[in-house]
Amino acid sequence: MKLGEKVSYLKGLMDGLELDQTTKEGKVIALMADILSDMSEYFEDVQDQIDEIVEVVDSIDDDLCDIEDDLYGDEEDEDYADDEDYDFDDEDDEELYEVCCPTCGDSIQLNESMLEEGEMICPGCGEHLEFDLDDEVDTDEE
Repeated sequence: MKLGEKVSYLKGLMDGLELDQTTKEGKVIALMADILSDMSEYFEDVQDQIDEIVEVVDSIDDDLCDIEDDLYGDEEDEDYADDEDYDFDDEDDEELYEVCCPTCGDSIQLNESMLEEGEMICPGCGEHLEFDLDDEVDTDEE
C-alpha cells in the first residue's frame, strides 16, 4: 500500500469514528490528518520528479558512453603503445613490504621510504608502530 493510500485509509477510519471536531482533541486529529494528506501529495510529486531525473541521467550516461566509444574506442592505450618513454608500470617499480599490526591485525603495505622512517601510525587502529631494520638480514650478503 502506498503512502497516499494509507493516508486515505486513515482518513476513512477517522470518518468512521465520527470524531467531534469541535473539541480540542478532534481539531488536533483532523489537522494531523490534513497535514499527512498534504505531505503524502508532496512526497508523491517529489518521487515523480526524481523518477524523471533518473531517466534523464540514465539517458545522458548512455549518450556519454556512446561518445566515449566513438572518441576512444577500445584503443585507449594504443596512443602510448609506440611511445618508448612511457612506462605503464611506473607505480609498480617501487618495491612494497607488507607488515601486520600486532594490535588490530590489519595488513599494511609500506614502501622503502616509509620503512626508513622507522615508525608510523597504524591506519586501522591508531597504534604507534616502530620498525627496526637493524635485524633485517640482507639476502645479497649471504
